[in-house]
Amino acid sequence: MHAKILSATTLGIAAHLVEVECDLSLGMLDFFIVGLPDKAINESKERIRAALKNSGLKIPERVIVINLAPASLKKIDILFDVAISVAILQASQLITLTPDFVQETLFLGELMLDGRIRPVRGVLSIAHAALQWGYKRIIVPKGNQFEAALIKGLEVIGVESVVELVAYLRGEATIKPTPSLFDDTLARATWSGVDFNQVKGQFSAKRALQIAATGGHNILFVGPPGSGKTMLAKRLSTILPPLTFDEIIDITKVYSVAGQLGDQALVVERPFRNPHHTISQAGLVGGGSNPKPGEITLAHRGVLFLDEFTEFSRPTLEVLREPLEQGSVHISRAMMAVEYPAQFLLVAALNPCPCGYFGDAIKKCVCLPQQIVKYFGKLSGPLLDRIDLHVPVSAVHYDDIKDKNTVTRGSAEMYAEVLKAKEFQRQRAQGVLNAQLKAQEVEEFCILTEKAEEILKLAFARLGLSMRAYHKVLKVARTIADLEQSSVIDRVHVQEAISYRSLDQKTQNS
Repeated sequence: MHAKILSATTLGIAAHLVEVECDLSLGMLDFFIVGLPDKAINESKERIRAALKNSGLKIPERVIVINLAPASLKKIDILFDVAISVAILQASQLITLTPDFVQETLFLGELMLDGRIRPVRGVLSIAHAALQWGYKRIIVPKGNQFEAALIKGLEVIGVESVVELVAYLRGEATIKPTPSLFDDTLARATWSGVDFNQVKGQFSAKRALQIAATGGHNILFVGPPGSGKTMLAKRLSTILPPLTFDEIIDITKVYSVAGQLGDQALVVERPFRNPHHTISQAGLVGGGSNPKPGEITLAHRGVLFLDEFTEFSRPTLEVLREPLEQGSVHISRAMMAVEYPAQFLLVAALNPCPCGYFGDAIKKCVCLPQQIVKYFGKLSGPLLDRIDLHVPVSAVHYDDIKDKNTVTRGSAEMYAEVLKAKEFQRQRAQGVLNAQLKAQEVEEFCILTEKAEEILKLAFARLGLSMRAYHKVLKVARTIADLEQSSVIDRVHVQEAISYRSLDQKTQNS
């Protein structure tokens, strides 16, 4: 006797269809799972036996062979318990599913020994793919039903136990499809409560963040402890454009695959990730024997804040180079290759020297010159090339805090200017951020006046800019011009863009 049930798995955030085939044959009771399963999936044999027995269902005394096809695809997530159980019940005629129902339905879920069905990871990615593949419904654990129901147009059936599932499949019980709560979830999204009007002073740093938000530029803050670098970074998301539907689904897929959705069914705010400097390479970019997303993927479409930048190990920092350039990370293992998205805004922060007070007007620096050189030597030239804006952040003094005449710009005003500039940018480059312009597009869109050309030529020679850094300056100048609604890049735009390459000057002098 033979049966086939449909399921799916994920590699990275991409879903892959898996056919769960079951064959029952005469012989001594035995249970085999083939089709490149990992150890956790092989162990599902004992979970399924116990779950069916404790649900009042008897496994047939036959040789049971389960094939997870295609066999060339490595299966690493515990998603198939429910599909395997249904295939066994169908093959042994304990349930009878019509061919149409089987061809229209995907089954997901992990079994507990008492027959309850445990939530699994990656359901949103699979539900999204199921709709694109043309399937009508998906049967998932009750704990995943609202996550799957975010995909409109797909019938989502949430089940809590094997008993409930079998009753539904036999037609003995009715389970209403889970309604989509996408719009309600968006409506309940709350404001984080942070605003740039809470930051006293730091006008140049705010200006740099506005440029970063407009053009998608990475930024590095250099300033003493307590100068507000972290406070500034946390407010960057308040001036970033709102997430589109596709971006919301994209981010939620990442958190679903990573198993970090928790009780929330939808991620409606741009992520802000702030890993500690002791993080490993695998923790930052992802990895492991069964690859999992790292911090740069969890920051996808949001902000990755790396405080104490020079305290991260150099090898860990160097693995950022390709994701910053490509917007994705590739992880290769013996049996698989996984790609995770990693389009994030990098905000890094460091002190100007080991003690933190080099150049401070009040506290005296106690570092030797060679210590400072060694301190900045932890940052390679190629890595700094990929950071567009190098911004000094000075300490805030008491008079600055108490000065009531100082006008502090808030997020709403800055946000309106960002949206206006991004629309100007969109009309010119069809929605491509300035930071993502290719070399040919830089030549096409970054048109310089004669005076701007002269200044850039001089800076290229004096700072010893690489070709990448040269293009970074042009892209930042293009964004500054966009904020002023200027179709050409003038001298002042280039001068400001060059001022954000202060670490090029420092490394050149050292």
